[in-house]
Amino acid sequence: MQITATEFKLNLGKYLDLVEMEDIWITRNGKMIARMVNPNVPSVDAISGVLAGKVSADMNRHSLREERLSKYETDD
Repeated sequence: MQITATEFKLNLGKYLDLVEMEDIWITRNGKMIARMVNPNVPSVDAISGVLAGKVSADMNRHSLREERLSKYETDD
């Protein structure tokens, strides 16, 4: 969910409740300035929803890391 800083300030209690269900992105003058996340959700679980459909289901964090690092290897 994306909200303005003014909206956040006016309805802090509402967004403290909502952050348990989804991340909240706060903007000021159209620019992202902050992100509220539920501290009880592990980071890996939080990003898995973002990655859904973008990486194959059989990939894990180790294979993703290896793939990323292989792009920087050079043949000397």
